[in-house]
Amino acid sequence: MLDIGLRGGLAHFTIDLDRMDAVADAVLAVTRKAYSTLDIPFHARWRHFVIGGADRWAVKAEAASWPDRAARARAEFDLAIVSVLLDAGAGPTWRYRDDVTGQSIGRSEGLALASLDMFASGAFSAEARDPFRVDADVIASLPLARLQAGFQVTDANPMVGLAGRADLLRRLGRLLAARPDVFALADRPRPGGLFDRLAAHARKGVIAAPAILAEVLQQLGPIWPSRLSLAGIPLGDCWRHPALKMGDATDGLVPLHKLSQWLSYSLIEPLQRAGLEVTDIDGLTGLAEYRNGGLFVDLDVLRLRDPEDKERAHEVDSTLVVEWRALTVALLDLLATRIRTRLDRSAEELPLASILEGGTWAAGRAAAFARRADGAPPLKVISDGTVF
Repeated sequence: MLDIGLRGGLAHFTIDLDRMDAVADAVLAVTRKAYSTLDIPFHARWRHFVIGGADRWAVKAEAASWPDRAARARAEFDLAIVSVLLDAGAGPTWRYRDDVTGQSIGRSEGLALASLDMFASGAFSAEARDPFRVDADVIASLPLARLQAGFQVTDANPMVGLAGRADLLRRLGRLLAARPDVFALADRPRPGGLFDRLAAHARKGVIAAPAILAEVLQQLGPIWPSRLSLAGIPLGDCWRHPALKMGDATDGLVPLHKLSQWLSYSLIEPLQRAGLEVTDIDGLTGLAEYRNGGLFVDLDVLRLRDPEDKERAHEVDSTLVVEWRALTVALLDLLATRIRTRLDRSAEELPLASILEGGTWAAGRAAAFARRADGAPPLKVISDGTVF
């Protein structure tokens, strides 16, 4: 897609790589402010559980009594999987009131805190004495009202795609129950059962990040709403673009898998805490979401052929959105090379996951708020709550 765009062959965007230095400047500025020592963690769900410098999950986890490291890993897989699946954009007006600080927190941080509070309260558990778990039978019949209450959604505090999120969790619950061979190797069916499957596939305690993504895509793929399929397999966050000619069954397909990849990034740390070594972190791509993508639009690397497209709302499967998201992934790789060169770091020392965290996501948000009072992305995407 990037090659086509650089040749001027895309319907909606032109590309100005001369603006990439300005993007690198913006990313380095926010990175140095947030991580002055340049010791940057991965862009993962765990960062959003840190509120006002306090790591809410770490405090709860350290106070809990775990029979072994695997038990904690299963709980952390439960939390990460449910929290990421609930994270698709909430809209610019929704807020979650934090009982600890009294703050009203929106967007990803608010969604993270709401999901953590629900998890810690046992909202997804079948055992009153063991709240830190997600049981298949509980989420398979999750009432919309429970999610609505947990996320404090009212007419005055609306959330985009709430019903889609609830349906996604129900689909997950049914899938877990139907696949005990994957999700119940050491316990009743739960998302955390994926930890045991990954641990069993590790070779001498080592697992590569793309292998995590492969399991996430293969084992969780059936939960996604029915969109495109190939050979009877639903493809999830994968879309068509007419400019891509592959000459085979994948003709026109653009696989992005934003939530699945972010989930894969978020599963790395629980695996590491359980004693496994995770390699090839850069085997995953950058995330095709509106903060990373907005960074390139707001800083004029990507320019719309029709300026009025900024005023229109676009379906997620539109060629404009598919172009935008695919270009975002490709441009993140180019940007990562520039960032590493400036900092004299290798890909092993500064993986893309850390550049995203440092990083591109924060710079995209800063650019959005500098240009629009509500911090909304530069393009309006119609989401069903399961993509962004």
